[in-house]
Amino acid sequence: MSWDTMQQALDLIERAHCRFVDLTGGAPEMNPHLPRLIRALRQRGITVQVRTNLTIHLEPGYSGLANFFRDQGVQLVASLPCYLEKNVDQQRGANTYRRSIEALKLLNGLGYGKDKALPLNLVFNPGGPSLPPCQTTLEADYRQRLSSRFGVHFSHLLTIANMPIGRFQDHLERSGEAENYWNLLSDAFNPGTLDSLMCRDQLTIRWDGMLFDCDFNLALDLPLTKNKTALTLADELDTIVKQSVITERHCLGCTAGTGSSCGGALVA
Repeated sequence: MSWDTMQQALDLIERAHCRFVDLTGGAPEMNPHLPRLIRALRQRGITVQVRTNLTIHLEPGYSGLANFFRDQGVQLVASLPCYLEKNVDQQRGANTYRRSIEALKLLNGLGYGKDKALPLNLVFNPGGPSLPPCQTTLEADYRQRLSSRFGVHFSHLLTIANMPIGRFQDHLERSGEAENYWNLLSDAFNPGTLDSLMCRDQLTIRWDGMLFDCDFNLALDLPLTKNKTALTLADELDTIVKQSVITERHCLGCTAGTGSSCGGALVA
């Protein structure tokens, strides 16, 4: 995302009186304009959360970024798909687990996951075509394992279902599990999740300024309004608020079981 597009987003954020901005990627840390954007948001009194790529904090040129996040009061979310080394390295590549633990210790040393003002949340995704287990129970397991083995602390665990799109959908098709997974999501539909769905009070802005109801619609290229960016929609907030959310079959991924969103489970 260019700085010009970020300025368009800032204008929309101000006009919409947004209180919370969640920055994600890829690896958002690699965007050279990220510190400037965070400063601009914090100066406006907006809470900022970054979905951090843990291992990037160990790479040359990024060693001071964690200190910057702390000084700006940025909240952090980091993916750690399992508390077991073998499972993480199978999903993310050799040595990912070791380096992730090292990065978590670095963040703990700055107060993240210990100071209530510096939340550090972890994200769990199932390893295959199944729904996440109980978020509260799994969080307790993560906390016990990471604390006893490494002295690592975190704020909360967020369980997020695997959405049947993109690479995961390709994997389901190749393994012959696609139909079973779709049936699992459909059979586990929970109407109790509907009021808390992230698409009801959140907008996603793509790198080019296009607006979407959620990250998954972005991945599927289902924009809120075709050919209109954050800049052109800044004066049409009433239109955005009144417009229906674009839904398709993949929405079952957010409404199955205890529900799933960028903030984890939707119901207890």
